[in-house]
Amino acid sequence: MKLYIGFDDTDNAEATIGTGKLARHFEDLLPGGCRLWGVVRQQLLVDPGIPYTSHNSSACVVIEMSDVSVNEAILKRAVEHIERESLPGSDPGLCVALEGHPVLSALIAFGKRCTEKIVTQQEALEAARGVHLSGHGGTNGGIIGAAAAVGLSAWGWSGRFIEFRDLRAHPEVLSVSRLTECGITVVSLDRDAVIPHPEDMVFTKGWLRPRHWGHSAVLPVIQTGKGQWESLGGKRKKQ
Repeated sequence: MKLYIGFDDTDNAEATIGTGKLARHFEDLLPGGCRLWGVVRQQLLVDPGIPYTSHNSSACVVIEMSDVSVNEAILKRAVEHIERESLPGSDPGLCVALEGHPVLSALIAFGKRCTEKIVTQQEALEAARGVHLSGHGGTNGGIIGAAAAVGLSAWGWSGRFIEFRDLRAHPEVLSVSRLTECGITVVSLDRDAVIPHPEDMVFTKGWLRPRHWGHSAVLPVIQTGKGQWESLGGKRKKQ
């Protein structure tokens, strides 16, 4: 069973550790019997009316566990983690919801709204009624992004992975078969949708970030030559 943990607005403009990295570090605090499935970055609306640090994104830690009785222990550790690691000037928010919870449909709808319009903290609280949603400093505005991160990740068709089976340890060029072994499906986005073959090579530009599509890790690529592919996207500087 999966547990979704949404983090948002934990950093400031001078931070060297942003919300995504804070979320990734939570793996080190998981109790026994739990395994990190992945950490998904969710992009929310960028608008002058919304305060954000750099790109208005939030992060969702997705955990696999066999015993739901550890839920409370994980929640306690998540609260301690966000309160310990959040920086001055931030407005941290935390949301925790279990896979299959009835409120996830409301959180999914809320998350989608957060990608297209300005929403309020009250809307976040109403959408998350029945699961954990808490603010931990400043204006508590991070509860919006935290709730949206959980909703969009539970939907399964939004975001990109910033952690998934040690994706940062791979070289910048690797085979389709190696990516498949790591649980990443390689999908061609060119006009004719040619199928990448197992022995084909993929150039990731040193920035392997699969998309979160169909509750899976999917790497969109374009063909650059015979048996040669390049992944879409690339690292951008923090603004």
